[in-house]
Amino acid sequence: MRLIGSGFLARHLRPLADAYPGVTVLAAGVPRHPLPDAEHEREARLVADTLRDCVRDGRQLVFFSTVSMYGGPGCQGREDDLVEPTLPYGRHKLDLEGMIRDCGAPYLILRLGYVLGPGEPEFRLVPAIIRQLRAGRVTVQPGARRDIVHVEDWMTVVDRLLATGVTDEVVNVASGDCAEIAAVIDVLERHLGVTAERVLLDSTLSHCPSIAKLRTLVPEVTALGFGPGYHRVALARYLSSLRATG
Repeated sequence: MRLIGSGFLARHLRPLADAYPGVTVLAAGVPRHPLPDAEHEREARLVADTLRDCVRDGRQLVFFSTVSMYGGPGCQGREDDLVEPTLPYGRHKLDLEGMIRDCGAPYLILRLGYVLGPGEPEFRLVPAIIRQLRAGRVTVQPGARRDIVHVEDWMTVVDRLLATGVTDEVVNVASGDCAEIAAVIDVLERHLGVTAERVLLDSTLSHCPSIAKLRTLVPEVTALGFGPGYHRVALARYLSSLRATG
C-alpha cells in the first residue's frame, strides 16, 4: 500500500501497508470545514496528480470522502442517492468523487463518518467537547447528529473491503448509529464525572449515512456491534485509551 499522508488516518493504516502493494491510499486531503478555498484547490491538485500515477501504474486508488454530503431534502444517506450537499466541504468532496470515477483507474471511494480514536487532532469534535466539559461550559446545536466509528473498527472495515477486492464502488464507512451530539455529551459527562452548563446554538443539519451496503460487503460489522447504541461503546473505548496513555 502506498500511503499518501501522515495524519491520523494514515498513521492508523500503516500496519496494513504491506498487505496491499497495488493500492494507493490518499489520506492527505482537507481534514475539516470550513477552510479556505485554497485548501480545496490543494486537495484537487493532489487528487489529479495521484490519479495520473494510478492510471499509469495500474494501481487502485482509495479515496476518503465524507458523509457530510448527505442531509439534503429527501436524502436517505445511501450511496446511490442523488445528493445535493448543503456545505461547501460536501460539494468539494462530491466534485472530487466525480473526477475519480471518470479517470479510468480502479477506485474505492469511502464516505467516512466521524472516525474516533487515539491521536486524533485536538480541533475535532470529541476532543473539543471534552475540553469544554472540563472548562464547565459546552455548546450544543439542537438536533445535530454524528455517526461515530472507532478507528480500530474502521481499520477492520477498510482491511476487509480491500481483502475481498471491492473496487469501483462508493461505500459509506460508518457505524449506523447516528447519535445526537447531546447524547454524546451525556456519555462523556458520565465517564469524566463532570456536569457542564449547556449553551444552545442554532440548530444544524444532520448527516446520517445508511450502512446497508456496508453490511452486505462486510458482514463482519455485525460482530463489531454496529447499530444503535454503538456510540456509547466507541466513546468508552476512546476514553479508556486516553487514560492508558496518560
